[in-house]
Amino acid sequence: MAQGAIKKVVLAYSGGLDTSVILKWLQEQYGCEVVTFTADIGQGEELEPARTKAQAAGVKEIYIDDLREEFVSDFVFPMFRANTIYEGEYLLGTSIARPLIAKRLIEIAAETGADAIAHGATGKGNDQVRFELTAYALNPEIKIIAPWREWDLLSREKLMAYAESRGIAVEMKRDGTKSPYSMDANLLHISYEGYDLEDPWVEPGSDMWRWSVAPEQAPDQPTTIEISFEQGDPVAIDGKRLSPAELLAELNRIGGANGIGRSDIVENRYVGMKSRGCYETPGGTILLKAHRAIESLTLDREAAHLKDELMPRYASLVYNGYWFTPERKMMQAAIDETQKVVNGEVRLKLYKGNVMVVGRKSETNSLFDTSIATFEEDAGAYDQGDATGFIRLNALRLRVAGRAKR
Repeated sequence: MAQGAIKKVVLAYSGGLDTSVILKWLQEQYGCEVVTFTADIGQGEELEPARTKAQAAGVKEIYIDDLREEFVSDFVFPMFRANTIYEGEYLLGTSIARPLIAKRLIEIAAETGADAIAHGATGKGNDQVRFELTAYALNPEIKIIAPWREWDLLSREKLMAYAESRGIAVEMKRDGTKSPYSMDANLLHISYEGYDLEDPWVEPGSDMWRWSVAPEQAPDQPTTIEISFEQGDPVAIDGKRLSPAELLAELNRIGGANGIGRSDIVENRYVGMKSRGCYETPGGTILLKAHRAIESLTLDREAAHLKDELMPRYASLVYNGYWFTPERKMMQAAIDETQKVVNGEVRLKLYKGNVMVVGRKSETNSLFDTSIATFEEDAGAYDQGDATGFIRLNALRLRVAGRAKR
Protein backbone atom coordinates (compact mmCIF):
# COMPACT_ATOMS: atom_id res chain seq x y z
CA MET A 1 0.00 0.00 0.00
CA ALA A 2 1.31 3.42 -0.94
CA GLN A 3 1.83 6.29 1.47
CA GLY A 4 -1.47 8.05 2.04
CA ALA A 5 -3.51 4.91 1.46
CA ILE A 6 -3.95 4.53 5.20
CA LYS A 7 -5.21 7.37 7.38
CA LYS A 8 -5.19 5.70 10.78
CA VAL A 9 -3.98 2.29 11.94
CA VAL A 10 -4.40 0.40 15.22
CA LEU A 11 -1.19 -1.37 16.17
CA ALA A 12 -0.98 -4.36 18.51
CA TYR A 13 1.77 -2.86 20.67
CA SER A 14 3.89 -4.33 23.46
CA GLY A 15 6.53 -1.65 23.72
CA GLY A 16 9.27 -4.15 22.97
CA LEU A 17 11.85 -3.95 20.20
CA ASP A 18 9.70 -5.21 17.32
CA THR A 19 6.57 -3.17 17.93
CA SER A 20 8.53 -0.04 18.89
CA VAL A 21 10.25 -0.21 15.52
CA ILE A 22 6.95 -0.99 13.78
CA LEU A 23 5.33 2.08 15.36
CA LYS A 24 8.00 4.40 13.94
CA TRP A 25 8.08 2.54 10.63
CA LEU A 26 4.32 2.96 10.16
CA GLN A 27 4.61 6.68 10.80
CA GLU A 28 7.43 7.00 8.28
CA GLN A 29 6.31 4.50 5.64
CA TYR A 30 2.60 5.27 5.59
CA GLY A 31 2.52 8.79 6.99
CA CYS A 32 -0.50 7.75 9.02
CA GLU A 33 -1.75 8.28 12.55
CA VAL A 34 -1.07 5.30 14.80
CA VAL A 35 -3.28 4.11 17.66
CA THR A 36 -1.60 1.65 20.03
CA PHE A 37 -3.32 -1.23 21.79
CA THR A 38 -1.68 -3.22 24.56
CA ALA A 39 -3.57 -6.18 25.98
CA ASP A 40 -3.16 -7.42 29.53
CA ILE A 41 -3.91 -11.13 29.28
CA GLY A 42 -1.87 -12.07 32.30
CA GLN A 43 1.64 -11.95 30.88
CA GLY A 44 2.90 -10.76 34.26
CA GLU A 45 4.64 -7.63 32.99
CA GLU A 46 4.22 -3.99 33.90
CA LEU A 47 2.31 -2.49 30.96
CA GLU A 48 2.43 1.21 31.80
CA PRO A 49 5.90 1.61 30.23
CA ALA A 50 4.19 0.85 26.91
CA ARG A 51 2.07 3.96 27.44
CA THR A 52 5.16 6.09 28.12
CA LYS A 53 6.92 4.80 25.02
CA ALA A 54 3.86 5.36 22.84
CA GLN A 55 3.50 8.91 24.14
CA ALA A 56 7.17 9.57 23.42
CA ALA A 57 6.52 8.44 19.83
CA GLY A 58 3.71 10.99 19.47
CA VAL A 59 0.77 8.60 19.81
CA LYS A 60 -2.39 10.40 20.94
CA GLU A 61 -4.78 7.45 21.34
CA ILE A 62 -3.39 4.74 23.60
CA TYR A 63 -5.35 1.70 24.74
CA ILE A 64 -4.14 -0.54 27.56
CA ASP A 65 -6.94 -3.00 28.32
CA ASP A 66 -7.23 -5.60 31.07
CA LEU A 67 -8.62 -8.62 29.23
CA ARG A 68 -7.67 -11.32 31.74
CA GLU A 69 -11.18 -12.32 32.78
CA GLU A 70 -12.51 -12.28 29.23
CA PHE A 71 -9.52 -14.29 28.06
CA VAL A 72 -10.11 -17.10 30.54
CA SER A 73 -13.91 -17.15 30.63
CA ASP A 74 -14.63 -16.68 26.91
CA PHE A 75 -11.64 -18.35 25.28
CA VAL A 76 -9.65 -20.65 27.60
CA PHE A 77 -12.59 -22.29 29.39
CA PRO A 78 -14.63 -23.00 26.22
CA MET A 79 -11.52 -24.59 24.73
CA PHE A 80 -10.96 -26.74 27.82
CA ARG A 81 -14.56 -27.96 27.75
CA ALA A 82 -13.44 -29.83 24.64
CA ASN A 83 -10.29 -31.19 26.38
CA THR A 84 -8.39 -29.52 23.59
CA ILE A 85 -4.79 -30.48 22.96
CA TYR A 86 -2.92 -30.10 19.65
CA GLU A 87 -0.87 -33.01 18.30
CA GLY A 88 -1.12 -34.81 21.62
CA GLU A 89 0.94 -32.32 23.64
CA TYR A 90 0.35 -28.60 23.02
CA LEU A 91 -2.28 -26.90 25.20
CA LEU A 92 -2.60 -23.99 22.72
CA GLY A 93 -1.63 -21.16 25.07
CA THR A 94 -0.49 -18.75 22.34
CA SER A 95 -3.09 -19.89 19.80
CA ILE A 96 -6.11 -19.17 22.00
CA ALA A 97 -4.94 -15.65 22.89
CA ARG A 98 -4.69 -14.38 19.33
CA PRO A 99 -8.41 -14.25 18.43
CA LEU A 100 -9.10 -12.14 21.54
CA ILE A 101 -6.33 -9.66 20.71
CA ALA A 102 -7.46 -9.44 17.09
CA LYS A 103 -11.09 -9.00 18.15
CA ARG A 104 -10.13 -6.06 20.33
CA LEU A 105 -8.03 -4.56 17.51
CA ILE A 106 -11.12 -4.56 15.30
CA GLU A 107 -13.25 -3.03 18.06
CA ILE A 108 -10.73 -0.23 18.64
CA ALA A 109 -10.50 0.41 14.90
CA ALA A 110 -14.28 0.95 14.89
CA GLU A 111 -14.13 3.16 18.00
CA THR A 112 -11.34 5.38 16.63
CA GLY A 113 -12.33 5.46 12.98
CA ALA A 114 -9.17 3.64 11.88
CA ASP A 115 -9.15 2.03 8.47
CA ALA A 116 -6.39 -0.50 9.20
CA ILE A 117 -4.79 -2.66 11.86
CA ALA A 118 -1.15 -3.77 12.15
CA HIS A 119 0.63 -6.56 13.98
CA GLY A 120 4.18 -7.71 14.57
CA ALA A 121 3.83 -11.36 13.60
CA THR A 122 6.50 -12.64 11.24
CA GLY A 123 5.86 -14.12 7.82
CA LYS A 124 7.08 -17.52 9.01
CA GLY A 125 4.73 -18.04 11.92
CA ASN A 126 1.17 -18.98 12.74
CA ASP A 127 0.22 -15.73 14.47
CA GLN A 128 -0.08 -13.76 11.22
CA VAL A 129 -2.74 -16.24 10.12
CA ARG A 130 -4.58 -16.15 13.45
CA PHE A 131 -4.66 -12.36 13.64
CA GLU A 132 -5.75 -11.86 10.07
CA LEU A 133 -8.35 -14.62 9.81
CA THR A 134 -10.01 -13.18 12.92
CA ALA A 135 -9.82 -9.63 11.60
CA TYR A 136 -11.38 -10.51 8.26
CA ALA A 137 -14.09 -12.58 9.93
CA LEU A 138 -15.11 -9.62 12.10
CA ASN A 139 -14.56 -6.84 9.55
CA PRO A 140 -14.25 -8.05 5.95
CA GLU A 141 -13.28 -4.56 4.77
CA ILE A 142 -10.43 -3.93 7.21
CA LYS A 143 -6.96 -3.26 5.81
CA ILE A 144 -4.09 -5.15 7.43
CA ILE A 145 -0.45 -4.12 7.58
CA ALA A 146 2.08 -6.85 8.38
CA PRO A 147 5.48 -5.08 8.38
CA TRP A 148 7.47 -8.31 8.55
CA ARG A 149 6.08 -9.17 5.12
CA GLU A 150 6.99 -5.75 3.71
CA TRP A 151 10.20 -4.40 5.18
CA ASP A 152 13.84 -5.48 4.92
CA LEU A 153 14.51 -5.37 8.66
CA LEU A 154 14.70 -9.15 8.85
CA SER A 155 17.23 -9.58 11.64
CA ARG A 156 17.58 -8.45 15.24
CA GLU A 157 20.72 -6.52 14.29
CA LYS A 158 18.83 -4.53 11.64
CA LEU A 159 15.99 -3.82 14.06
CA MET A 160 18.47 -2.58 16.68
CA ALA A 161 20.25 -0.39 14.13
CA TYR A 162 16.91 1.11 13.02
CA ALA A 163 15.91 1.78 16.63
CA GLU A 164 19.26 3.45 17.38
CA SER A 165 19.10 5.62 14.27
CA ARG A 166 15.61 6.89 15.26
CA GLY A 167 16.37 7.33 18.95
CA ILE A 168 13.94 4.58 19.97
CA ALA A 169 14.59 3.43 23.52
CA VAL A 170 14.34 -0.34 23.77
CA GLU A 171 14.39 -2.22 27.06
CA MET A 172 16.21 -5.48 26.45
CA LYS A 173 15.60 -7.10 29.82
CA ARG A 174 12.79 -9.19 31.24
CA ASP A 175 12.48 -9.86 34.98
CA GLY A 176 15.90 -8.29 35.44
CA THR A 177 17.76 -10.68 33.13
CA LYS A 178 18.23 -10.80 29.41
CA SER A 179 16.61 -13.81 27.77
CA PRO A 180 17.91 -15.06 24.42
CA TYR A 181 14.58 -16.74 23.66
CA SER A 182 11.51 -15.51 21.85
CA MET A 183 8.93 -15.66 24.63
CA ASP A 184 5.17 -15.25 24.78
CA ALA A 185 3.23 -15.29 28.04
CA ASN A 186 -0.37 -15.07 29.17
CA LEU A 187 -2.48 -16.55 31.95
CA LEU A 188 -2.51 -19.96 30.28
CA HIS A 189 1.16 -20.43 29.47
CA ILE A 190 4.60 -19.11 28.66
CA SER A 191 6.40 -20.24 25.52
CA TYR A 192 10.06 -20.29 24.47
CA GLU A 193 11.40 -20.47 20.93
CA GLY A 194 14.63 -19.71 19.10
CA TYR A 195 18.28 -19.56 20.22
CA ASP A 196 19.58 -23.06 21.12
CA LEU A 197 16.05 -24.52 20.90
CA GLU A 198 16.38 -24.36 17.12
CA ASP A 199 18.35 -27.61 17.45
CA PRO A 200 15.74 -30.22 18.48
CA TRP A 201 18.48 -32.38 20.05
CA VAL A 202 19.60 -29.71 22.53
CA GLU A 203 18.09 -29.94 26.01
CA PRO A 204 16.77 -26.62 27.35
CA GLY A 205 18.89 -25.08 30.06
CA SER A 206 17.52 -25.19 33.58
CA ASP A 207 17.64 -21.38 33.77
CA MET A 208 15.22 -20.98 30.84
CA TRP A 209 12.06 -21.90 32.73
CA ARG A 210 10.27 -19.05 34.52
CA TRP A 211 7.07 -20.44 36.08
CA SER A 212 7.94 -23.88 37.40
CA VAL A 213 10.59 -25.60 39.46
CA ALA A 214 12.26 -28.65 38.00
CA PRO A 215 10.27 -31.77 38.98
CA GLU A 216 13.28 -33.22 40.79
CA GLN A 217 13.46 -30.05 42.90
CA ALA A 218 9.74 -30.02 43.73
CA PRO A 219 8.60 -30.76 47.31
CA ASP A 220 9.00 -34.32 48.58
CA GLN A 221 5.42 -34.33 49.85
CA PRO A 222 2.45 -34.22 47.46
CA THR A 223 0.04 -31.29 47.35
CA THR A 224 -3.63 -32.32 47.39
CA ILE A 225 -6.28 -30.02 45.94
CA GLU A 226 -9.95 -30.23 45.04
CA ILE A 227 -11.43 -28.49 42.00
CA SER A 228 -15.18 -27.90 41.68
CA PHE A 229 -16.87 -27.84 38.27
CA GLU A 230 -20.16 -26.36 37.14
CA GLN A 231 -21.35 -27.13 33.61
CA GLY A 232 -17.85 -28.05 32.57
CA ASP A 233 -16.05 -25.00 33.94
CA PRO A 234 -13.90 -24.92 37.09
CA VAL A 235 -15.34 -22.54 39.68
CA ALA A 236 -13.54 -23.25 42.96
CA ILE A 237 -10.34 -24.63 44.48
CA ASP A 238 -10.67 -26.36 47.84
CA GLY A 239 -14.17 -24.95 48.18
CA LYS A 240 -13.13 -21.34 47.60
CA ARG A 241 -14.90 -19.78 44.63
CA LEU A 242 -12.67 -17.74 42.36
CA SER A 243 -13.16 -15.78 39.16
CA PRO A 244 -11.90 -17.54 36.01
CA ALA A 245 -8.69 -15.49 35.87
CA GLU A 246 -8.06 -15.86 39.61
CA LEU A 247 -8.60 -19.61 39.46
CA LEU A 248 -6.20 -20.15 36.57
CA ALA A 249 -3.56 -17.92 38.19
CA GLU A 250 -3.82 -19.89 41.43
CA LEU A 251 -3.48 -23.22 39.61
CA ASN A 252 -0.41 -21.83 37.84
CA ARG A 253 1.10 -20.98 41.21
CA ILE A 254 0.31 -24.36 42.77
CA GLY A 255 1.29 -26.34 39.68
CA GLY A 256 4.52 -24.45 39.13
CA ALA A 257 5.58 -25.06 42.73
CA ASN A 258 5.17 -28.81 42.09
CA GLY A 259 7.09 -28.90 38.81
CA ILE A 260 3.97 -29.38 36.68
CA GLY A 261 3.33 -28.25 33.13
CA ARG A 262 6.64 -28.29 31.27
CA SER A 263 6.65 -29.58 27.71
CA ASP A 264 9.19 -29.68 24.89
CA ILE A 265 7.66 -30.36 21.49
CA VAL A 266 8.17 -30.16 17.75
CA GLU A 267 4.90 -29.02 16.22
CA ASN A 268 3.60 -28.70 12.68
CA ARG A 269 2.90 -25.06 11.91
CA TYR A 270 0.00 -24.16 9.66
CA VAL A 271 2.37 -22.43 7.22
CA GLY A 272 4.05 -25.78 6.55
CA MET A 273 7.23 -25.95 8.61
CA LYS A 274 8.08 -27.84 11.77
CA SER A 275 8.94 -25.74 14.79
CA ARG A 276 10.45 -26.68 18.16
CA GLY A 277 9.05 -24.92 21.19
CA CYS A 278 9.04 -25.30 24.95
CA TYR A 279 6.02 -24.44 27.06
CA GLU A 280 5.04 -24.06 30.69
CA THR A 281 1.32 -24.59 31.29
CA PRO A 282 0.93 -25.56 34.96
CA GLY A 283 -2.70 -24.59 35.53
CA GLY A 284 -3.83 -25.85 32.15
CA THR A 285 -2.19 -29.23 32.70
CA ILE A 286 -4.03 -29.61 36.00
CA LEU A 287 -7.35 -28.48 34.50
CA LEU A 288 -7.16 -30.89 31.57
CA LYS A 289 -6.64 -33.84 33.93
CA ALA A 290 -9.37 -32.70 36.31
CA HIS A 291 -11.91 -31.98 33.58
CA ARG A 292 -11.48 -35.40 32.01
CA ALA A 293 -11.89 -36.95 35.46
CA ILE A 294 -15.25 -35.29 36.16
CA GLU A 295 -16.43 -36.10 32.63
CA SER A 296 -15.57 -39.76 33.17
CA LEU A 297 -18.14 -39.79 35.97
CA THR A 298 -20.89 -37.69 34.41
CA LEU A 299 -20.82 -38.03 30.62
CA ASP A 300 -22.66 -40.69 28.67
CA ARG A 301 -20.26 -43.09 26.98
CA GLU A 302 -21.17 -42.25 23.39
CA ALA A 303 -21.24 -38.49 24.06
CA ALA A 304 -17.77 -38.75 25.61
CA HIS A 305 -16.41 -40.80 22.72
CA LEU A 306 -17.86 -38.44 20.14
CA LYS A 307 -16.27 -35.49 21.96
CA ASP A 308 -12.93 -37.27 21.76
CA GLU A 309 -13.38 -37.75 18.02
CA LEU A 310 -14.20 -34.07 17.51
CA MET A 311 -11.36 -32.78 19.67
CA PRO A 312 -8.46 -33.06 17.17
CA ARG A 313 -10.49 -31.11 14.59
CA TYR A 314 -11.40 -28.52 17.22
CA ALA A 315 -7.73 -28.26 18.24
CA SER A 316 -6.66 -27.68 14.65
CA LEU A 317 -9.24 -24.92 14.27
CA VAL A 318 -7.86 -23.15 17.34
CA TYR A 319 -4.23 -23.70 16.34
CA ASN A 320 -4.77 -22.48 12.78
CA GLY A 321 -6.76 -19.37 13.71
CA TYR A 322 -10.34 -20.36 12.87
CA TRP A 323 -11.94 -19.33 16.17
CA PHE A 324 -14.56 -17.03 14.64
CA THR A 325 -15.83 -19.49 12.07
CA PRO A 326 -19.15 -21.29 11.61
CA GLU A 327 -17.56 -24.71 12.07
CA ARG A 328 -15.89 -23.83 15.39
CA LYS A 329 -19.11 -22.27 16.69
CA MET A 330 -21.07 -25.33 15.59
CA MET A 331 -18.66 -27.65 17.37
CA GLN A 332 -18.69 -25.42 20.45
CA ALA A 333 -22.48 -25.60 20.63
CA ALA A 334 -22.34 -29.40 20.54
CA ILE A 335 -19.58 -29.54 23.14
CA ASP A 336 -21.35 -27.07 25.45
CA GLU A 337 -24.53 -29.16 25.28
CA THR A 338 -22.62 -32.10 26.76
CA GLN A 339 -21.28 -29.94 29.58
CA LYS A 340 -24.64 -29.29 31.22
CA VAL A 341 -24.16 -32.44 33.31
CA VAL A 342 -20.45 -31.95 34.03
CA ASN A 343 -20.86 -30.89 37.64
CA GLY A 344 -18.95 -32.06 40.69
CA GLU A 345 -15.59 -32.20 42.41
CA VAL A 346 -12.25 -33.76 41.55
CA ARG A 347 -9.47 -34.42 44.05
CA LEU A 348 -5.91 -34.45 42.75
CA LYS A 349 -2.43 -35.07 44.09
CA LEU A 350 0.37 -33.01 42.58
CA TYR A 351 3.80 -34.52 42.98
CA LYS A 352 7.09 -33.79 41.21
CA GLY A 353 5.62 -32.96 37.81
CA ASN A 354 2.75 -35.44 38.00
CA VAL A 355 -0.98 -34.79 38.27
CA MET A 356 -2.82 -37.77 39.75
CA VAL A 357 -6.59 -38.04 40.10
CA VAL A 358 -7.38 -39.62 43.46
CA GLY A 359 -11.11 -38.93 43.72
CA ARG A 360 -14.12 -37.62 41.86
CA LYS A 361 -17.76 -37.15 42.82
CA SER A 362 -20.96 -35.58 41.54
CA GLU A 363 -23.96 -35.26 43.80
CA THR A 364 -26.34 -34.50 40.92
CA ASN A 365 -25.01 -36.05 37.71
CA SER A 366 -22.95 -39.14 38.48
CA LEU A 367 -23.62 -42.08 36.16
CA PHE A 368 -21.54 -44.42 38.30
CA ASP A 369 -23.90 -47.00 39.84
CA THR A 370 -22.23 -49.02 42.58
CA SER A 371 -25.05 -51.58 42.60
CA ILE A 372 -24.21 -52.48 38.99
CA ALA A 373 -20.43 -52.06 38.97
CA THR A 374 -19.73 -53.90 42.24
CA PHE A 375 -17.69 -57.13 42.33
CA GLU A 376 -19.82 -58.21 45.26
CA GLU A 377 -23.36 -59.61 45.18
CA ASP A 378 -25.46 -57.14 43.20
CA ALA A 379 -28.93 -58.30 44.28
CA GLY A 380 -30.08 -58.76 40.70
CA ALA A 381 -29.16 -55.28 39.49
CA TYR A 382 -27.29 -56.83 36.57
CA ASP A 383 -27.96 -60.22 34.97
CA GLN A 384 -24.59 -61.56 33.89
CA GLY A 385 -26.30 -64.12 31.69
CA ASP A 386 -27.42 -61.33 29.36
CA ALA A 387 -23.82 -61.07 28.19
CA THR A 388 -24.06 -64.42 26.36
CA GLY A 389 -26.47 -63.18 23.71
CA PHE A 390 -24.73 -59.80 23.53
CA ILE A 391 -21.40 -61.45 22.77
CA ARG A 392 -22.85 -63.96 20.27
CA LEU A 393 -24.64 -61.22 18.32
CA ASN A 394 -21.49 -59.10 18.14
CA ALA A 395 -19.43 -62.14 17.15
CA LEU A 396 -21.82 -63.20 14.34
CA ARG A 397 -19.99 -61.41 11.52
CA LEU A 398 -16.64 -62.62 12.87
CA ARG A 399 -17.84 -66.23 12.94
CA VAL A 400 -19.27 -65.97 9.40
CA ALA A 401 -15.96 -64.53 8.16
CA GLY A 402 -14.02 -67.21 9.98
CA ARG A 403 -16.06 -69.99 8.37
CA ALA A 404 -15.58 -68.46 4.94
CA LYS A 405 -11.80 -68.46 5.38
CA ARG A 406 -11.83 -72.16 6.25
